[in-house]
Amino acid sequence: MTDYQIGGAKTINSFVAEKLQAFRDQGLRFETLFALMFRERDNVLYERSVGWKIESTTYAEAKEHAEQRAARLRSKLPGLEQDSVVGLYLDNSLAWIECFWAILIAGFRPLLMNLRLDRRLLEQTLADTGCCAVIAEGTAFSCPTLSPAELEGEGLPVPGVPFGTELMVMSSGTSEHVKVCAYSAEEFYYQICDSYAIVRECRRIKRHYDGKLKLLAFLPFYHVFGLIAMYIWFGFFSRTFVHLPDLAPETIVNTIRRHKVTHIFAVPLFWEKVYEQALRGIRDRGGETLARFERGVKLWEKLPAPVAEAFSKRAFREVREKLFGESVQFMITGGSMIDPKILRFFNAIGYRLANGYGMTEIGITSVELSASHRWLCGGFVGGPMRCAEYRLAEDGELLVRGQVIARRVLTEGLWTEPDGWFHTRDLAVCENGHYRLLGRKDDLIVGPGGENLNPNLLEPLLQPVGCGPVCLIGSKRSGKTAPVLLVPADGLASTRELEALKQDAAARIEAAGLRGEIAKVALVPGPLMLPEEFKLNRLRLARAYDSGELRETDPALRGEGVSKDALLQRITACFAKALCAEAGEIGADQDFFLDLGGTSLDYFALRAELQDELGVSFPMESAELHTVRQFADYLRNHREIG
Repeated sequence: MTDYQIGGAKTINSFVAEKLQAFRDQGLRFETLFALMFRERDNVLYERSVGWKIESTTYAEAKEHAEQRAARLRSKLPGLEQDSVVGLYLDNSLAWIECFWAILIAGFRPLLMNLRLDRRLLEQTLADTGCCAVIAEGTAFSCPTLSPAELEGEGLPVPGVPFGTELMVMSSGTSEHVKVCAYSAEEFYYQICDSYAIVRECRRIKRHYDGKLKLLAFLPFYHVFGLIAMYIWFGFFSRTFVHLPDLAPETIVNTIRRHKVTHIFAVPLFWEKVYEQALRGIRDRGGETLARFERGVKLWEKLPAPVAEAFSKRAFREVREKLFGESVQFMITGGSMIDPKILRFFNAIGYRLANGYGMTEIGITSVELSASHRWLCGGFVGGPMRCAEYRLAEDGELLVRGQVIARRVLTEGLWTEPDGWFHTRDLAVCENGHYRLLGRKDDLIVGPGGENLNPNLLEPLLQPVGCGPVCLIGSKRSGKTAPVLLVPADGLASTRELEALKQDAAARIEAAGLRGEIAKVALVPGPLMLPEEFKLNRLRLARAYDSGELRETDPALRGEGVSKDALLQRITACFAKALCAEAGEIGADQDFFLDLGGTSLDYFALRAELQDELGVSFPMESAELHTVRQFADYLRNHREIG
């Protein structure tokens, strides 16, 4: 049994079924959805750590705040017409949830703005959608901009106007153009119907811990994955969201442990980093420990699902304790392809990690729910949910249709309404009703021999040991497309190390039978993904490589022979640029955060500056470097600089 109110129902299943029936009977409108999502008044909606305390906000409190914000919004924008577009430019927070509903309550249509897009794309999108105002923190846009603080307060009557009729979600911007997809409450109703089907089919996903179910607010609420699979699904079930202050690895782990998080939904990059860190910890304990772990995983693979789960709980308890602890019950990955070895690792040690699929235009349409190792760990995304259909075109492209698809799509300033089968541009195969993605059609590269090279399938085979993800691009430097393998030369300074890395990549190309297909191995500064990206942006990397913006690594530029004083000066200059300060104001032993007032975003900027200046990047374990001298010492000890 849980500590939550479930509307007088005896089970979670009947609770959700009753709410869905009420949603249908009372009208498929956002007003109905709001009333039902906030009906269980005393349940905790949001938790966050404030010093040594955990601060909780109930659904009743958040509902009242949202209505008051709506009243303030109306008073600040008195002449705005019904269903006008109002942008929401906030990171995940309680304020995001309250302002999201405030826009709808005030009779407007929210445009969920992607914080990871540059200003030019955002302003273009505001113009394309006719956005009349934006709610933002610390950023001003070309249209009237209000801060969340300006919408706080009491005393005004709740606006007596019809709710807004739709919301708009922006794409991630990995293509040349940002798409905007408009959803009504009706599409969300069918998305929730699909989530109810998941709850009925998979007991594991509705497991609580200590009577509570808490979802880590990791994915951005403004992204379709975070909006639907996290906020809409779990908000409708009246569960708790746990605030994540930043994306530092130690913050994530500490938040999960302190709040006893039960559910984590994230992108493959996150799972990859956790996997690498966990495996490194196992290896560091010696060859015997690693061999024992691998024997345990192989035994797990041979056991039937119910027995395998019980085995994992006993055999890998220590591994889980070093990761997230025992509270985590269910995890989902989505947004791009994931290496099956990562799925195998997490499921083997006792965490259920399922692979899902969706897009900005179609919402969330499948999750692999089978407990069978073959499907769960094979990179499959399951079959289509009940309110969606899948079909494979002759060339293997996945086509989708159903009641969950966006009502309207804005592309390059033109609104269209999806009709019939939606072409996802994703390549897939189907085995016994289970679908597995093979990559994007747009990413295919035609090699010199006329063969289609699929980067998604080839990159894991071509990645050297100890190297970050590589990227296969179609370079047009020579005037015609030529496959080039970009290899990040993270942490390498000497000519010998760089040459060894290049030879390793070449050997893997040879072993894969691609020596005549891949024109070149290019060592470049890494990592290849920007801090704001969740997956490789091959289009961006190809353009940067062809334009010369992404320079090939030259050992002479790696800092060899740089004096200690010169190195300190170069690092100090990077500190100054990241902090918008004068170099003379920065001491070699001043802490970036405590003494110089830097933020997490400033720190990301600093690391980017250091990469540009010195041609190096820093792995996860270097996150504790906070002073100029610490960076300099680290570089000398690990990168042969100075």
